[in-house]
Amino acid sequence: MLLTCVQSDVTFADIPANIQRVLNWLDTAPVQNSDLVVFPECMLSGYAYDSRDEALPHAMELSDSRFEPLIEAAATHDLRLTLGFLERSGDLLFNAYALFGPEGMIGHYRKIHLPHLGIDRFVDRGDIPYQIHHAGPANIGMAICYDCSFPEPMRLLALEGADIITLGTNWPNGAARTAAVVPPARSMENHLFFAAANRVGEENGFGFCGCSSICGPDGIVLASTDRSDEQTLTAEIDLDSARNKRIERVPGKHVIHRFNDRRPEFYADLSKRRDHA
Repeated sequence: MLLTCVQSDVTFADIPANIQRVLNWLDTAPVQNSDLVVFPECMLSGYAYDSRDEALPHAMELSDSRFEPLIEAAATHDLRLTLGFLERSGDLLFNAYALFGPEGMIGHYRKIHLPHLGIDRFVDRGDIPYQIHHAGPANIGMAICYDCSFPEPMRLLALEGADIITLGTNWPNGAARTAAVVPPARSMENHLFFAAANRVGEENGFGFCGCSSICGPDGIVLASTDRSDEQTLTAEIDLDSARNKRIERVPGKHVIHRFNDRRPEFYADLSKRRDHA
């Protein structure tokens, strides 16, 4: 299948403009010919809000009819896409990410790990467990930005059967090191495809570094950029290579299995809380 990351700018606090921006991207080659297209975090809303009250008018309920053009475009091009938005659910506000396809909204996720940055200072903590969503032949896990700095949820998605983890992110300029190191590390340790789509541009004093990437099993970088301009990254991927966790580097002499070699009986303390200054 063909996997594409869209490294896009975002219009702050303008949902209609950003929906149109997504539709414009979906009409370009090779995006329109892809099977899965990954867009950044907060793609429809913008990120650098200064208060919860400022952000609330630019949040969407899951039933919002403004998602319909995205679903129609997915049907037109026979593809699936993931992108970020602010979600309003009653009195709650979430940094959310969703998977869309011709069949509608296939699944969505609310950001669990929140840094002290932008809108994440004001949203509620995500309350949806990490899940796998089935889109065509692929098993897809979703995460948002800071989530990837924690290996545990990425391993959980892998153990649940993810072929691909899509990461929508808003890495600012100071996070270029994270963009360079973490995606290949997560794809290597879980032997799967990891697609990180960062945004670019500036917003309320924040500049965003770009540096999107697509990494494959064993941490191989399939496509990447160190630039901070709008662009797309595309890679042809073989899902079977992510499903076979056995790696034979030297026949009969150097063989590892990313899952079978685990010793989880020694990891029992991993989830215990320890407070650190």
